[in-house]
Amino acid sequence: MRIITGIYKGRHFDIPRTFKARPTTDFAKENIFNVLNGYVDFDGATALDLFAGTGSISLELLSRGCTGVVSVEADRDHARFIGQCMQKLGIHGHVLVRGNVFRFLKSCRQQFDLIFADPPYALEQLSSLPDLVFEHQLLREDGIFVLEHGKAHDFVRHPHFVEHRSYGSVNFSLFK
Repeated sequence: MRIITGIYKGRHFDIPRTFKARPTTDFAKENIFNVLNGYVDFDGATALDLFAGTGSISLELLSRGCTGVVSVEADRDHARFIGQCMQKLGIHGHVLVRGNVFRFLKSCRQQFDLIFADPPYALEQLSSLPDLVFEHQLLREDGIFVLEHGKAHDFVRHPHFVEHRSYGSVNFSLFK
């Protein structure tokens, strides 16, 4: 796993082979961040990384200037790995929550400039994520929610949907 740009550009982290997480490919990550540049100013932004997995997105957000990033990951080993990556870089302004994403969404009282969710593509409740984000008012005004998903999901009819991007088998739906 590598950080694409920003103050930690080029840093690599070896993901343990035992991990079940499927990190967003560098190609897809680079392209979606290019799209996001048109929606959000990363300098000083706050972000929420749901289903953080390896921490790849959280690290990229921090590298690009986000001052507050919250990562939510249920798996103990994955959360430990994310914590170790942050520690190796000496990152401050990062909060790691080890827990269930759906419980977190229902109890969170903070608002974010950017929310990124990369759930397992086969997750039964995947389609409910946009509704939960907006129902609990987790985005600041003009904030953006990015949902990574497989091709089986289509969010075009969602009232907050703004665009869809596809990079190979990786799909992103953006909501405002």
